[in-house]
Amino acid sequence: MCGITGIFAFNQIGKFNLINLAKATKCLTERGPDDEGMFLTDFVGLGHRRLSILDLSEKGHQPMKSPDGRFVLVYNGEIYNYKLLRQQLAGNGIDFISESDTEVLMHLLIKEGKDCLNKLNGFFAFAFFDQQENRMLLARDRYGIKPLYYQFDEDKMLFGSNLKTILALGIEKNLDFNSLHQYLQLNYIPAPDTIFKKVKKMLPGQYLEVSKKKIKKRFYYQLSRQKNTSSDSFEASSEKFKELLTESVEKRLVTDVPLGSFLSGGLDSSVISLLANQLKPGLCTFSIGYPDAPYFDETTYAEEMADYLKTRHTTFNISRKDLYDHIFSMLDEIDEPFADSSALPVYILSKKVREEVSVILSGDGADELLGGYNKYKAFFRSMRTSWKNQVIKNTGFFWDTLPASRNNLLANKVRQLRRYQKGLAYDLTGRYWFWLLLQSPEDAISLLDPEVAGSLETNEFEQRKIRLLSCLKQDQSMNGILGNDLSLVLANDMLFKVDSMSMAHGLEVRVPFLDHHLVDWAKGLPSDYKINEKGSKRILREAFKADLPARILKRPKHGFEVPLTDWFKKDLKGLIFDELLSPDFLRKQGIFREDIGGKLKKILFSLNPGDVHANIWALVVFQWWWRKYLN
Repeated sequence: MCGITGIFAFNQIGKFNLINLAKATKCLTERGPDDEGMFLTDFVGLGHRRLSILDLSEKGHQPMKSPDGRFVLVYNGEIYNYKLLRQQLAGNGIDFISESDTEVLMHLLIKEGKDCLNKLNGFFAFAFFDQQENRMLLARDRYGIKPLYYQFDEDKMLFGSNLKTILALGIEKNLDFNSLHQYLQLNYIPAPDTIFKKVKKMLPGQYLEVSKKKIKKRFYYQLSRQKNTSSDSFEASSEKFKELLTESVEKRLVTDVPLGSFLSGGLDSSVISLLANQLKPGLCTFSIGYPDAPYFDETTYAEEMADYLKTRHTTFNISRKDLYDHIFSMLDEIDEPFADSSALPVYILSKKVREEVSVILSGDGADELLGGYNKYKAFFRSMRTSWKNQVIKNTGFFWDTLPASRNNLLANKVRQLRRYQKGLAYDLTGRYWFWLLLQSPEDAISLLDPEVAGSLETNEFEQRKIRLLSCLKQDQSMNGILGNDLSLVLANDMLFKVDSMSMAHGLEVRVPFLDHHLVDWAKGLPSDYKINEKGSKRILREAFKADLPARILKRPKHGFEVPLTDWFKKDLKGLIFDELLSPDFLRKQGIFREDIGGKLKKILFSLNPGDVHANIWALVVFQWWWRKYLN
């Protein structure tokens, strides 16, 4: 796991950016704290920061050159089947000088070029430069676990593992207000777009070929094209699922540094920890506790599971003060506006876990793959014809009169019922989009300065929406919903959150549920195997019913709410309403209406705040980012 950056200049104008390579490489220090390397020619520069996981010696140093010096590789990630690939290459007469997967990838690319991408099992982002042909190949893993940003114009192509490296390489900081509009609705900006007009994110499963001022974009893998449909019984499929997941975990245990597993006490992390501990007894497991928030505290379950498995378990108890004390350092790590507030506990947990291990296993991806979130239960109910749906659909006037917020159990139920009732008015695609948004396009526009709002491109907004809903458009079913979440929400929210917050501390997170053999197979299962009236994640529970305590197997999905509302009313009130959203600041900034701070404050302190805390947090994140990078 590392960080990469680089410049491919096409002329003397583009060449000027090479002076920024060292600065850009330094921006990756947290992602790769163990080593640094750079490669420079007259028109090409490659930078690398290394987090040593496999072959800790100098032989794994990057940028890595081929024996004849023709090819150069910078690479971020892990190839889990590298030993098998190495054997095959060695059988063809290739000699290796290291034990690293980087060298295996190098020789595979030399031998097969882009055709080798489908052979790779792992997560990665890399740039491979051919000095003789003066061309470069860049690629990203199938599900977008590892990020890669780039900018291409007539003078150059720039790339990096995060946005601040692109900024350090030297670009025009022209905000894309269409992306800002999208961010205010979703809390993140989906690939390929970014907050800047000319900077893009590579899409999952995509590769770029760059040469002579030309760029070709192609896909070697697309989730929407995986149409395999299983005809096996539920019981046989459960056995197959267990087999594939076990193989996936086993691949992800290979490392030359200490490894552990997250263990929340929920089903996903319990299964991963179970398998990892069976394969590697004495596993270190870690959980996070919230003594100030008993409703969200899962330490009892986590410790029960750790005792059951006999793992070496550590619980990190996090108080509300601990959460608050890390807000500003976490905000400083956000180099592109991203407002999923659960990033904060991930940031703190990663910081503490990194003091013990360098690699951690996670249960991410299981909810999107197998229908684990509570929202999927809502979709399942909404797709059925029932008198309950009809009553709820026709009583919106009643729910609208009741106080709705996240402040207590009853008000939160009203909030959920109100969203459910409004969602029933749409077809499946419209309902999916409505439930996805934190606020409507119209409400998001109402926050913007009239001139900025007037610059928004309606056609661009619709084109983006069509692209983001492509999986569901092709499959109007529960499997279509899950597939769309895998490509949209998982890649752009969940995986981005985990990567950015863990790599802020040089911690590598591995996700066994996202082995492509498992995903491709599970995606084609009947949706009934995943969720129905009997429950969610059915195949996962069936596969491990003999291995886990009944209390763990039957646990419902459990989330955690960061206490934003209380902070906004107390600790952060001055920062938000007197600084970041003050009329004077907003007037000088010229992006938002200068009266939005007062309006949002009024809603926040009302008896019916709804989800306004999420809207305020999105603005706080953006303003903090803007002040750091653009002011």
